[in-house]
Amino acid sequence: MSNRDAGFGVDTGPEPAAVRVGLIGCGRIGRMHADIITDDVPGLVLTAVADVVSEASAGVAAATGARASSIEELLAADDVDAVAICSSTDTHVDLVVAAAQAGKAIFCEKPVSLDLAQVDRAVAAVQAAQVPFMIGFNRRFDPGHKSVRDCVAEGGIGDLHVLRITSRDPAPPPPEYVAVSGGIFLDMAIHDFDMVRYVVASDVVEVFARGAVRVDPRIGEAGDVDTAMIMLTHADGTLTSIDLSREAVYGYDQRVEAFGSGGMAVSDNPARHAGWRRTKDATTGEPIPWFFLDRYMESYRAEWRAFHTYLTDGGASPSGIEDARATTAVALAAGRSLREGRPVRVEELG
Repeated sequence: MSNRDAGFGVDTGPEPAAVRVGLIGCGRIGRMHADIITDDVPGLVLTAVADVVSEASAGVAAATGARASSIEELLAADDVDAVAICSSTDTHVDLVVAAAQAGKAIFCEKPVSLDLAQVDRAVAAVQAAQVPFMIGFNRRFDPGHKSVRDCVAEGGIGDLHVLRITSRDPAPPPPEYVAVSGGIFLDMAIHDFDMVRYVVASDVVEVFARGAVRVDPRIGEAGDVDTAMIMLTHADGTLTSIDLSREAVYGYDQRVEAFGSGGMAVSDNPARHAGWRRTKDATTGEPIPWFFLDRYMESYRAEWRAFHTYLTDGGASPSGIEDARATTAVALAAGRSLREGRPVRVEELG
């Protein structure tokens, strides 16, 4: 039941089992998650929110009907079954450890950490406490991307030979952000590295990355690249290519193509709507989404529905702590490959 709407007068059948969520981190992504928990997923109830900036947590509390809390109080609260960690990346590991020790189920925004040793600390805490854990790789739940994965898993295109991913943002981030983000592979491509493992269902064993500064020289001055090509080799022999750009002037360009012995499956960009026109001079249609929330909002909702099902029905995590570690290792291998100009075996990362 929504915090904001009790839904009186409508018989919707039995209520799903309630999962009470406490959310830490009330910035842009945290506010989005708070709205989804409050309004969009039956069975989730937002009971408490916390942020180091008290005005931020007070604002989300007022908007959702949850109570504003300190982080320590939230982790100890009896009416919090699961903790949503939506704070800055540098706080994730400590919060994962604290939530695990408190016996709470955990939803954590990506990445767990920019450092593999720190990810391992989080892995150890989750495994020791045996608490449910899900990393926020929302693109697994995009209907188009999921259709490609399902087609591959069901043998719809025969044996998979090549996976190709295009991932381009509409505009580059500020150089100040780039300097602390961990770089294009950990900040931007980590979603693509997860998509690779999700679709192929085979671990990445080798990474070769090349990059350039083609968009904004200030990104290069901050120690990063804004344009990259990555070749991945999987344990089962599948090859994956990923092309990245920080600036696609026409919108948020996100495409996945799986090619196999029996055909191919594609997840393309959705247009703003399906209308288009054709004249003797040209064919025109609607632009693709510009903002990531326009493109992936439904996947965020589906992600939370999957989290609720995971907690109430049991089974394997839709995207577990092992996925979080494996994806971070691939991202770090890509960074080493770029710096050293050679293919890097993922096992070199430890």
